[in-house]
Amino acid sequence: QVQLVESGGGLVQAGGSLRLSCVSSGRTFSRYIMGWFRQAPGKEREFVAAVSTSGASTYYADSVKGRFTISRDNAKNTVYLEMNSLKPEDTAVYYCTASDRGISYHPRLYDYWGQGTQVTVSS
Repeated sequence: QVQLVESGGGLVQAGGSLRLSCVSSGRTFSRYIMGWFRQAPGKEREFVAAVSTSGASTYYADSVKGRFTISRDNAKNTVYLEMNSLKPEDTAVYYCTASDRGISYHPRLYDYWGQGTQVTVSS
């Protein structure tokens, strides 16, 4: 069983930055592909970014490419999402997730989820 705990959300002005962290329990963190999804009120959960087990490969939604960076530290069982040039449309609850089934842009293929952290970007 994998437990994920996110932190780092908050309120920021447009153009600002935030860094989300997600710590995983257990000793098998390095075998999981890690991802971030987000969900705004009234909208479906959408893919934001994912990183391979080694951290060598990263994947991004077009809407965040060039502004967000996903990374991981397997020694610390932690995945990060560095968010720069934030826009009001980035406002959402951000969820950390893990999968041992390969990279996917669909939330159904991720097995474990954190409780989410709220990111609010004011204009």
